[in-house]
Amino acid sequence: MSSPGPSVPEGAPDRSRTALVRRARRIHRELAAAYPDAGCELDFSTPFELLVATVLSAQTTDRRVNAVTPVLFARWPDAHTLAGADRAEVEEVIRSTGFFRAKTASVLGLSAALVERHDGEVPGRMTELVRLPGVGRKTANVVLGNAFDVPGLTVDTHFARLVGRFAWVDAATLKDPVRTEHAVGALFERRDWTMLSHRLIWHGRRRCHARRPACGACPVAHWCPAFGTGPTDPVVAEQLVTTQGRA
Repeated sequence: MSSPGPSVPEGAPDRSRTALVRRARRIHRELAAAYPDAGCELDFSTPFELLVATVLSAQTTDRRVNAVTPVLFARWPDAHTLAGADRAEVEEVIRSTGFFRAKTASVLGLSAALVERHDGEVPGRMTELVRLPGVGRKTANVVLGNAFDVPGLTVDTHFARLVGRFAWVDAATLKDPVRTEHAVGALFERRDWTMLSHRLIWHGRRRCHARRPACGACPVAHWCPAFGTGPTDPVVAEQLVTTQGRA
């Protein structure tokens, strides 16, 4: 296994910035080749379904959300119907996603807000999305990128972990999701942001795990400053690789 590339020190000259951009984009190209099917792992058919599913996905797996949403949307298919739903009934349907009382409050609240402010339609602008109950920039970027084709970066736990390991941002920036979003965005063309998010999240779920990354079976090991965080033996590492997302 080749040795990892060097990290870029904070405050380095402009040539180091150029090297960082080149290394980041090379990693992205390799991830694109490794995960040609990368995309949103939440099932949806409308912007509203994606918005609700994304809110429900907090602190649980996409697979769990995908098991719940068919029942949820069969009973309440849009903002108008969900806004008028009985709270206890919604709680029962989404109970298995965890934190179901808070999530119920969010989906009922955002549904009511959509009806009151947007005639039941999900807006396609960040400024309007983040005003909805339970919707932050992460959720808004998921909806914008996947339902409206508006480029955005989804800074979830996987994304943050990987950009830290890749040394695309410094430790101080990494503490703030918005600063992280802007810092990583500056390394790439805007048109690449949504697919970059998908590929980083897929890689984080399948290989670059939080506790024991599969370093020896990693397609970007040569360019990763954190190479060696997990097992480097290819046989051992391959056993850690999953075929679908864990979360």
